[in-house]
Amino acid sequence: MSPDAITAKIRAALPDAEVELVDLTGTADHWQASVISAAFEGQTLMQRHRIVMSALADELKGPIHALTLNVMTPTEAATRRPPR
Repeated sequence: MSPDAITAKIRAALPDAEVELVDLTGTADHWQASVISAAFEGQTLMQRHRIVMSALADELKGPIHALTLNVMTPTEAATRRPPR
């Protein structure tokens, strides 16, 4: 599955999302996704994961075999990574 297609699915659920994807195996079926969204404010880690996993529910039944998530609010992201 293409990174653009994955990003589009996530942004359909989280329109403000900043999405970074890494193909972990080079086969486009094992992904690491970092998702930053203000919609995660006040959400538990489990709730955040569920939002993203729900957005990709159909893809997780086939083209995506494994998905590792890093989900943060913009405030959390600003404290965990260098500015661009």
